[in-house]
Amino acid sequence: MQKQAIILIGPPGAGKGTQAELLADDFGFFHFDTSQIIEERFRTAAADDPVIAQAKANYDAGKLVEPALVASWVIDKIRALGVGGTSIVFSGSFRTNTEAAEELPVLQEVYGAKNVHIVNIEVSEEESVKRNSGRRVCKVNRHPIPNFPEFAGITACPKDGGEIVTRSLDVPETIRVRYATYQEQTKPVVAYFEQQGYAVIRIDGEQAIRKVHTDIMNRVHETAHPDQL
Repeated sequence: MQKQAIILIGPPGAGKGTQAELLADDFGFFHFDTSQIIEERFRTAAADDPVIAQAKANYDAGKLVEPALVASWVIDKIRALGVGGTSIVFSGSFRTNTEAAEELPVLQEVYGAKNVHIVNIEVSEEESVKRNSGRRVCKVNRHPIPNFPEFAGITACPKDGGEIVTRSLDVPETIRVRYATYQEQTKPVVAYFEQQGYAVIRIDGEQAIRKVHTDIMNRVHETAHPDQL
């Protein structure tokens, strides 16, 4: 199978991170978590860097970090992964038309346009708030711990045993800001990809985790070029 890139688009709580983890586990994709890249930049930047300080303030408030800044970080990582021949699944990109316009040509160059698949996972605002309120992540490797009954009561990450934490972003008030931001700035990216000739795969995200995963794989298989399989 040729190296591929799958872009998962959806509002907060759509399960992008969880689905990316399943693709990583089942098929060896690299889970490209843009939030993790952003947070790493925050941790390693100089304390007096005004650009990073403003970006972090926006991030903590549930708003988007400056798209051009994020795009430069993402492009660096795409090229590094492509050189290694690694298939990739995005769970936090592309967040705006600006980012898409900058990053898509690089992704097509590195992976080939026919090997790029766009998946839109759809959930309502209320479902987004319900899922993200109190949602937890693994502190060590950021594995998502979905707010689903089967994960209730666990105290350590099932994958690596790491501490499970609740992010400051995952409170109802901030989630509603993030959902509104998604509708205004990120959802238009779906139309952008369609304008570029991509058949966007739409998935009902308000299903069981494994059902969503199966739907994604079936639909990607249907739209894949024969020599990708």
